Amino acid sequence: MAAAAVDSAMEVVPALAEEAAPDTAGLSCLVNLPGEVLEYILCSGSLTAADIGRVSSTCRRLRELCQSSGKVWKEQFRVRWPSLMKHYSPTDYVNWLEEYKVRQKAGLEARKIVASFSKRFFSEHVPCNGFSDIENLEGPEIFFEDELVCILNMEGRKALTWKYYAKKILYYLRQQKILNNLKAFLQQPDDYESYLEGAVYIDQYCNPLSDISLKDIQAQIDSIVELVCKTLRGINSRHPSLAFKAGESSMIMEIELQSQVLDAINYVLYDQLKFKGNRMDYYNALNLYMHQVLIRRTGIPISMSLLYLTIARQLGVPLEPVNFPSHFLLRWCQGAEGATLDIFDYIYIDAFGKGKQLTVKECEYLIGQHVTAALYGVVNVKKVLQRMVGNLLSLGKREGIDQSYQLLRDSLDLYLAMYPDQVQLLLLQARLYFHLGIWPEKSFCLVLKVLDILQHIQTLDPGQHGAVGYLVQHTLEHIERKKEEVGVEVKLRSDEKHRDVCYSIGLIMKHKRYGYNCVIYGWDPTCMMGHEWIRNMNVHSLPHGHHQPFYNVLVEDGSCRYAAQENLEYNVEPQEISHPDVGRYFSEFTGTHYIPNAELEVRYPEDLEFVYETVQNIYSAKKENIE
Repeated sequence: MAAAAVDSAMEVVPALAEEAAPDTAGLSCLVNLPGEVLEYILCSGSLTAADIGRVSSTCRRLRELCQSSGKVWKEQFRVRWPSLMKHYSPTDYVNWLEEYKVRQKAGLEARKIVASFSKRFFSEHVPCNGFSDIENLEGPEIFFEDELVCILNMEGRKALTWKYYAKKILYYLRQQKILNNLKAFLQQPDDYESYLEGAVYIDQYCNPLSDISLKDIQAQIDSIVELVCKTLRGINSRHPSLAFKAGESSMIMEIELQSQVLDAINYVLYDQLKFKGNRMDYYNALNLYMHQVLIRRTGIPISMSLLYLTIARQLGVPLEPVNFPSHFLLRWCQGAEGATLDIFDYIYIDAFGKGKQLTVKECEYLIGQHVTAALYGVVNVKKVLQRMVGNLLSLGKREGIDQSYQLLRDSLDLYLAMYPDQVQLLLLQARLYFHLGIWPEKSFCLVLKVLDILQHIQTLDPGQHGAVGYLVQHTLEHIERKKEEVGVEVKLRSDEKHRDVCYSIGLIMKHKRYGYNCVIYGWDPTCMMGHEWIRNMNVHSLPHGHHQPFYNVLVEDGSCRYAAQENLEYNVEPQEISHPDVGRYFSEFTGTHYIPNAELEVRYPEDLEFVYETVQNIYSAKKENIE
């Protein structure tokens, strides 16, 4: 009977949604249904928010069922934006209709801003307050972020430019929030020992687009602790650690009981779960990110130590971090409580080396040198994070010249958040901003930020006058050059001076010599690089030298290169180029070529038609060869 009523009502509801004045018979059929059946129909997913709005205006009973804080509007919100539901508590009172309106408005604002970014960042003079529109948005930031994620998750090979700028904005928003959280965390007293929390902030800052949370990472560690407890129960069924409840910070003092815990940890981590130090790929930033350490079950001494320390402390063993040179360690006290201790009263644990327990002499043998007693001392959270970020900073400096230096930029931000007056790092940051500021796509305000940094350095250390003066001079020269740049250079293929240009933007090419795949995003009728670059790249050894067209290409390995025409050929089996900047220049991948976005097309207005002709000719020739 109820099923028949539902089927009957489902036929009536769409009619109500479409008709401005529904017929009385249909309305009567609907409102006479039991309340739970009506609610089931209205939450079935077949009605849009507009439908619900119209239905609720027909009579009092339907209006009451569609009340703003009720189940109907909650379901509308959940179906439209399911990822946001985790931010609401089941016990909270929520005006779901109002939330729906606010989220809808935030989405429209987000799309408006994303759509404007391509034009703004492609122009010669980008405002210094590039992200100010975002920072000044009204409404919950999570709504704005959710819309950006929706844009990133759009299916297909279209909207590449939207996705490119949505990613940039989301990256910026999340990093700002994480950095603020980290700075607040660093204000905690020195005895606040949440090493894992600090490590997660570093992980989040360097991977802002990944879904990383302390709660999730702690849950994974808790599952390891459960396995350790299971093993520990086999060793000593009455062990006090087995009685610990989640979140407790009790410590056990008997050395023998502590030793049993460590034995269980070693078995579970290294024998059962196969965690190990990453000797084969030691200099990989993934080794420092806690979520990756848990996924890949490998890391370097400091990350493996933090995992080991967290597990041990949850089970009552008071291990401490030791900032040992070249190899981070943990120490385990063997002396009596309250006694005066020295470095020989501890056993040192190498979490990178499968939990091996070392003496002082063995620690020195591990690194091949004698060190002072001070280096065996315990360090606080800030010093541990300093070492982690220092490792990332070293890895960031290793990045190639064609990369975005993102890791270097992120690690500098983190280090200077902890130690804002480090002169050498401020100088490095100034040089980095200057280097990035010379590229047209970078915000013009970067050069102004360089000047702010340099002024701060001069205040901290007047002895750096020479380096500061050099950078100030070149920064000001850069500003003057930018002022002289007027308008957009338009390159027409029909122009006589471009008659030798054979390829067009958007074509997917292959390098004849190096074999890499790439997509063209710009071209010059002859090589426009300076004499030094031409000499270093040995351009004169080419048959046509520098007197031939050269192409700006995005390469599949993430680099941007400048290639001579004679070194390129069509890729007869085109595929998408996985490059972070593809969306900056192109709006769509058709399967055979890329379509330039509006800003790039302005600069090469005749190229798109040539691309179509070229692709058609290639595939016609390919078809003839097959036949």
